[in-house]
Amino acid sequence: MTSAISLPLHKQTFSLQHDRFCDLLATTENLLIIQDLDGVCMGLVKDPLHRAIDPAYVKATAAFEGHFYVLTNGEHIGRRGVNGIVERAFGNDTEQVREQRRYLPGLAAGGVQWQDRDGVTDHPGVTDAELAFLKTVPHRIRRSLETFAANHDLGLDAATLERCIQSSALDNVASPTANLNTFHGEIGSDREIYVALQKAMQSLMDDLLTEAAEQGLAASFFVHYAPNHGRDESGKEIVWLSQASESGTTDFQFMLRGAIKEAGVLALLNRYYAQRTGTYPLGPDFSVRTAPHDHNALIQLVEDHFDPAHMPLMVGVGDTVTSKVTHVNGEVIAQRGGSDRNFLHLIQAIGRSFSVGNVVVYVDSSGGELRNRKPLNVVNNDGTPTVTEGPGDVLDQSDPLVLNVVFPGGYQQYCATFCAAAQNQKR
Repeated sequence: MTSAISLPLHKQTFSLQHDRFCDLLATTENLLIIQDLDGVCMGLVKDPLHRAIDPAYVKATAAFEGHFYVLTNGEHIGRRGVNGIVERAFGNDTEQVREQRRYLPGLAAGGVQWQDRDGVTDHPGVTDAELAFLKTVPHRIRRSLETFAANHDLGLDAATLERCIQSSALDNVASPTANLNTFHGEIGSDREIYVALQKAMQSLMDDLLTEAAEQGLAASFFVHYAPNHGRDESGKEIVWLSQASESGTTDFQFMLRGAIKEAGVLALLNRYYAQRTGTYPLGPDFSVRTAPHDHNALIQLVEDHFDPAHMPLMVGVGDTVTSKVTHVNGEVIAQRGGSDRNFLHLIQAIGRSFSVGNVVVYVDSSGGELRNRKPLNVVNNDGTPTVTEGPGDVLDQSDPLVLNVVFPGGYQQYCATFCAAAQNQKR
């Protein structure tokens, strides 16, 4: 009888066999790594301007040239973009970073911002009118925060309030965001006021969607809440209002419709096939703006257009997966969310559909500055660590997403394994 620990990684749950995962990355020839950034390869912090990345990790990604892409709701460019973080890791020597091709390739802003290793960016399928509307959003966020502070007694001095506002109004090019992490650090103990602030940001996002529709952009945008409690019956994400010491939803992101990570998986897979076969299965102009949003429709698109003979072993890496079980009229309802859930689930489903051992990897980011992640529960059985509980609700026994390999030690543990795989890679 085969023991659970000797099963292939893609058939395991909460595996801590990092040595086998390292070997998988180092020796698989037809490999496609799709990885989130915040919380995965750098720590989560209240102020995005304080993020830092290990230059050793950045260098290691080069060993997977053509096999490694990022997929993030953050952005490559701008004052808070990942490019600036990479440049700071190398002493702000922008020329060196560009010459040595250190920029992280892949999709940002949920999939609408493409970048190669040279730092050349593009926004496939995005119009000038949409970018112009997005440019107005950071000011609206700032003004809304100022109005909220004027109408509520936050107990903050002028300097602290200004710091909170500066940290919260993120002027991203393609995904302007209200990030409330700094506010939660200052006023989170007063749950009533903090929840009122969450609701004020939600109301602002609704107003922006209405104004966009009035300008003929009704089909252009949607709002992403991170973390969230899944989607309602209409498909809209459900805000996670703060409870006790948990911050709940902290990021209110005004995003381009189609900018969902699961669609980004197909865009990256399309590019991967092109570089290996010379042909884009979905065409050279395919982007997340033209992709379906439904999970089953995305799988069908892959089955209809991608040659199984060239299908890579895909590794999806993320840190934001949630679930919450509630009881309504005697019925058990599981609200499943998290900004990485759907893209990881799609990678898992593609692997099963094509009989490829795709691996879903979860990095525990609960040890950072933020307190909106549930930690993995690790116990020692005769000196052997075992994960007994994942990031979701323990009562959620039917979650379709299986986390094959987990890193309880957070981004540091994951990055160490990734770097080891880069040094040992035999591709």
